[in-house]
Amino acid sequence: MFPFLTILVAVPAVGAALLWALPASARGRAREIALAVTGLELALFAVMALQFDKSDAGAFQFSEVYSWIPQIGTSWALGVNGLGLLMIALSVILTPLAILAAWREDKDESRRRHYMALILLSLAFMVGIFAARDVFLFYVLFEAMLIPLYFMIGGFGGVQRRYAAVKFLLYSLAGGLIMLVAVVALYFVGPGGEQAFLTDNLTGIDLPVTTERLMFLAFFLAFAIKAPMVPLHTWLPDVAESARAGTTALLVAVLDKIGTFGMITLCLALFPEAARWAAPVIIVLAVISVIYGALLAIGQRNMFRLVAFTSVSHFGVMVLGIFAFQVTSMEGAAFYMFNHGLSTGALFLLVGFLVSRYGTADVDAYGGLQKVMPVFAGTFLVVGLSALSLPGLSPFVSEIMVFIGAYPVAAAAVIVSAVSVVLAALYILLTYKSVFTGPVRADLGEARELTLRERLVTWPLVGLMLLLGFLPGIAIDYLSAPAADAVAQVTIEEAGA
Repeated sequence: MFPFLTILVAVPAVGAALLWALPASARGRAREIALAVTGLELALFAVMALQFDKSDAGAFQFSEVYSWIPQIGTSWALGVNGLGLLMIALSVILTPLAILAAWREDKDESRRRHYMALILLSLAFMVGIFAARDVFLFYVLFEAMLIPLYFMIGGFGGVQRRYAAVKFLLYSLAGGLIMLVAVVALYFVGPGGEQAFLTDNLTGIDLPVTTERLMFLAFFLAFAIKAPMVPLHTWLPDVAESARAGTTALLVAVLDKIGTFGMITLCLALFPEAARWAAPVIIVLAVISVIYGALLAIGQRNMFRLVAFTSVSHFGVMVLGIFAFQVTSMEGAAFYMFNHGLSTGALFLLVGFLVSRYGTADVDAYGGLQKVMPVFAGTFLVVGLSALSLPGLSPFVSEIMVFIGAYPVAAAAVIVSAVSVVLAALYILLTYKSVFTGPVRADLGEARELTLRERLVTWPLVGLMLLLGFLPGIAIDYLSAPAADAVAQVTIEEAGA
């Protein structure tokens, strides 16, 4: 078997090392090299995806297992089912767009080289995490990913970037350290041996009830911080306001999905009884996230913080879909993970383009831009409408699948969460009205329409949202079997209990 996944991890990692090792005479080409590396990564992924057996999307394919540290039972074990494949697809699509978005951010060649290298390193970790089939490997990559993110947030952005970076690091480290305790415990309660941390070997093990619940909570807490769920979300608005738009787009669109991805692939698979035990409380927290995030978004005057709070709300919908333990809601949640990456990624990048023109993300500083920037305004409106799940755009399909799927078992939660659709209309349309309609503000200066580079960054995302809005089966076919398997792992245990 050709080691596609190891190569997909290695290519951006080697690219990052190459950028840091560039001689001074070649450092001016860092952007082009980074873009070429991500182009190669995208091409390799396309070749792998074409060989993926969609009829067996629930099985882990392209599997690789190499002994890593046999003394503690860890392996370099990779493999993807349909869900992992789509998450890697999201990573390899968004990363070159983030590089293009940052094309003119740094005048200094050294800073530009560092930023591009950090993006490539993040891509390597993203692919590794979504493909990891060994819990210890997953944990190592989960924690190592904090390094490039910390420097991307703290080194490049607004005046509060260091504060935001430290806050992000403290939250993530706290969650990671708690998860580490459970990871170590898995070695002692699991089968042990040279492959003690392989998820296949850990699935279905019989644990004492208290032990399983404590270990579930340790994993879930780390993933809830990453997701992010109320009340563990407070790092996100600060990061969104202070980091670069491209950094935040990658963070929220892809990296935060590791939280919901981990809930599906580890929490449900390894601790099914504890997942059922905690589900009622988690669903309540999810509903609070949905409504609280939407209400806070309405009150924001900073557009980066506004988009961040909308994400808190949307992640609540995903978690609701996961912990309803219904196949349709699980499919919807998994599909939403991909669609939210498209819509929120595009929204952060568009706000970043606006800030690059006028230097502020304050809604009140704008007005009337649709008269002088109609293409920009039209693109912003379509992307904004995707965030409120307008029919015809892919987030609508996934959100409605979550609500319909979860209703039979959590009707009250669905009814309350559905209010978020109205709230979403308020925060998107009111923001559009303030920024793009009315008289043109004289103090905004010369208007610059969406450039060719900016169209190349945002329009592919809009195209995917429209494509999957009308033909969602293209993606859902990859998610149905993994979703059914995830639900079966919980419900079969319940039936046998």
